[in-house]
Amino acid sequence: MPNSKQTTAKEATKSTTKTAPAKESAAKKPAKETGGKGLKAPLTPSPELAAVIGSDPLPRTEITKKIWDYIKEHNLQDSQNKRMINADDKLKKVFNGKSQISMFELAKEMNQHVK
Repeated sequence: MPNSKQTTAKEATKSTTKTAPAKESAAKKPAKETGGKGLKAPLTPSPELAAVIGSDPLPRTEITKKIWDYIKEHNLQDSQNKRMINADDKLKKVFNGKSQISMFELAKEMNQHVK
Protein backbone atom coordinates (compact mmCIF):
# COMPACT_ATOMS: atom_id res chain seq x y z
CA MET A 1 0.00 0.00 0.00
CA PRO A 2 1.52 3.34 -1.01
CA ASN A 3 2.29 5.97 1.53
CA SER A 4 -0.65 8.36 1.85
CA LYS A 5 1.71 11.34 1.94
CA GLN A 6 3.14 10.34 -1.46
CA THR A 7 -0.31 9.90 -2.95
CA THR A 8 -1.53 13.26 -1.75
CA ALA A 9 1.66 14.93 -2.98
CA LYS A 10 1.12 13.48 -6.46
CA GLU A 11 -2.52 14.50 -6.44
CA ALA A 12 -1.58 17.98 -5.26
CA THR A 13 0.98 18.27 -8.05
CA LYS A 14 -1.56 17.17 -10.64
CA SER A 15 -4.19 19.57 -9.39
CA THR A 16 -1.85 22.56 -9.26
CA THR A 17 -0.21 21.84 -12.62
CA LYS A 18 -2.06 23.88 -15.16
CA THR A 19 -2.19 22.93 -18.76
CA ALA A 20 -1.69 25.66 -21.27
CA PRO A 21 -4.91 26.67 -22.97
CA ALA A 22 -5.21 25.46 -26.51
CA LYS A 23 -3.75 28.03 -28.84
CA GLU A 24 -6.18 29.30 -31.33
CA SER A 25 -4.75 29.02 -34.78
CA ALA A 26 -3.63 32.39 -35.93
CA ALA A 27 -5.14 33.52 -39.17
CA LYS A 28 -2.75 32.49 -41.86
CA LYS A 29 -1.21 35.48 -43.48
CA PRO A 30 -1.27 35.23 -47.22
CA ALA A 31 2.14 34.78 -48.71
CA LYS A 32 3.54 37.35 -51.05
CA GLU A 33 1.36 38.15 -53.99
CA THR A 34 3.69 36.02 -56.07
CA GLY A 35 1.96 32.92 -54.70
CA GLY A 36 4.32 31.56 -52.06
CA LYS A 37 7.67 31.75 -50.43
CA GLY A 38 10.53 29.37 -49.86
CA LEU A 39 10.16 26.15 -51.83
CA LYS A 40 6.66 27.15 -52.91
CA ALA A 41 7.72 30.45 -54.45
CA PRO A 42 7.12 30.41 -58.20
CA LEU A 43 10.31 30.72 -60.21
CA THR A 44 10.59 31.75 -63.83
CA PRO A 45 12.54 29.26 -65.96
CA SER A 46 15.23 30.36 -68.39
CA PRO A 47 14.50 29.92 -72.12
CA GLU A 48 16.62 26.73 -72.13
CA LEU A 49 14.67 25.21 -69.23
CA ALA A 50 11.37 26.50 -70.62
CA ALA A 51 11.97 24.35 -73.72
CA VAL A 52 11.79 21.31 -71.43
CA ILE A 53 9.11 22.23 -68.85
CA GLY A 54 7.22 25.20 -70.29
CA SER A 55 7.52 28.90 -69.55
CA ASP A 56 5.01 29.24 -66.68
CA PRO A 57 6.46 30.25 -63.30
CA LEU A 58 6.44 27.19 -61.03
CA PRO A 59 7.64 26.28 -57.54
CA ARG A 60 11.03 24.56 -57.35
CA THR A 61 9.39 21.24 -56.47
CA GLU A 62 7.15 21.32 -59.54
CA ILE A 63 10.07 22.20 -61.79
CA THR A 64 11.96 19.15 -60.53
CA LYS A 65 8.91 16.94 -61.08
CA LYS A 66 8.47 18.21 -64.63
CA ILE A 67 12.13 17.61 -65.44
CA TRP A 68 11.81 14.04 -64.13
CA ASP A 69 8.62 13.57 -66.16
CA TYR A 70 10.55 14.69 -69.25
CA ILE A 71 13.46 12.34 -68.43
CA LYS A 72 11.13 9.36 -67.99
CA GLU A 73 8.99 10.22 -71.03
CA HIS A 74 12.08 10.36 -73.27
CA ASN A 75 13.79 7.37 -71.59
CA LEU A 76 16.88 9.41 -70.68
CA GLN A 77 17.80 7.59 -67.49
CA ASP A 78 20.90 5.44 -68.09
CA SER A 79 19.96 1.75 -68.35
CA GLN A 80 23.17 0.52 -66.68
CA ASN A 81 23.44 3.10 -63.90
CA LYS A 82 20.02 4.47 -62.94
CA ARG A 83 21.65 7.36 -61.05
CA MET A 84 22.86 8.90 -64.29
CA ILE A 85 20.79 11.00 -66.67
CA ASN A 86 21.66 11.08 -70.37
CA ALA A 87 20.98 14.44 -71.96
CA ASP A 88 19.22 14.96 -75.26
CA ASP A 89 19.65 18.23 -77.19
CA LYS A 90 17.22 20.18 -74.96
CA LEU A 91 18.67 18.91 -71.68
CA LYS A 92 22.26 19.49 -72.82
CA LYS A 93 21.50 23.22 -72.77
CA VAL A 94 20.12 22.93 -69.23
CA PHE A 95 23.09 20.76 -68.14
CA ASN A 96 25.58 23.34 -69.50
CA GLY A 97 26.75 21.17 -72.38
CA LYS A 98 27.25 17.99 -70.35
CA SER A 99 26.01 14.84 -72.07
CA GLN A 100 25.44 13.01 -68.79
CA ILE A 101 24.97 14.08 -65.17
CA SER A 102 24.21 12.36 -61.89
CA MET A 103 20.70 12.70 -60.50
CA PHE A 104 22.32 14.39 -57.51
CA GLU A 105 23.61 17.17 -59.78
CA LEU A 106 20.16 17.79 -61.25
CA ALA A 107 19.08 20.38 -58.66
CA LYS A 108 22.39 22.25 -58.99
CA GLU A 109 22.05 22.49 -62.77
CA MET A 110 18.36 23.38 -62.55
CA ASN A 111 19.05 26.20 -60.07
CA GLN A 112 21.20 27.97 -62.64
CA HIS A 113 18.19 28.23 -64.96
CA VAL A 114 15.54 29.75 -62.65
CA LYS A 115 14.93 33.24 -61.27
